[in-house]
Amino acid sequence: MAEESHANGGGTGRSKDANLSSSLELGTSLDQSVQTRIFKIIVIGDSNVGKTCLTFRFTGGSFPGKTEATIGVDFREKAVEIEGEKIKVQVWDTAGQERFRKSMVEHYYRNVHAVVFVYDVTKMSSFQNLKTWIQECNGHRVSPSVPRVLVGNKCDLLDQIQVPSNVALKFADSQNMLLFETSAKDPKESQNVDSIFMCLACRLKAQKSLLYRDVEREEGRLKLSQEPNPRNACPC
Repeated sequence: MAEESHANGGGTGRSKDANLSSSLELGTSLDQSVQTRIFKIIVIGDSNVGKTCLTFRFTGGSFPGKTEATIGVDFREKAVEIEGEKIKVQVWDTAGQERFRKSMVEHYYRNVHAVVFVYDVTKMSSFQNLKTWIQECNGHRVSPSVPRVLVGNKCDLLDQIQVPSNVALKFADSQNMLLFETSAKDPKESQNVDSIFMCLACRLKAQKSLLYRDVEREEGRLKLSQEPNPRNACPC
């Protein structure tokens, strides 16, 4: 009897271990089913307006010591957390020179989630050319619902400014865009640079079209439900 009792006890222990293992596997499976969302943000503007430097400042927190003209398309990414959700922000940088753009432009605009238009506050022509960049963006069927912002870079060069803030603001309003004036070079402006991309990431997170499907924890399935959050972490 003692031997039988011991055998039964061992069987119960193995059963518990099996149940625990199944629970852990189910939990792991559910966690893996929640994929990290990726937001693709493209940066557009003339050559030498500081597009690459802005992406470096946001993703790496520093200003590159030496930069060369971007050839084709490049992108950098940064993992951020917004209201408890981990999100990857991909910042796509493209050549401002036409001869470097032709072969890559279609790929650049594909599946874009947000657009940053950049001009140099010390170069009026880069501001005037924004209309051309906006036309190119619209020509590649980027939906009007895709968030867009306008960024005036190099605002640390106070004695060289050619584009007054009120002129830039009027243009931004006409295009239904927020205006940011900043400097990728000045470390004191790093928080402002972060705000540009975090503002867009927050707006994208809130868009219903990018939310996960509604599911609920039933019969081994994971469901994420949309619930309003009273806290607003968006910097804009």
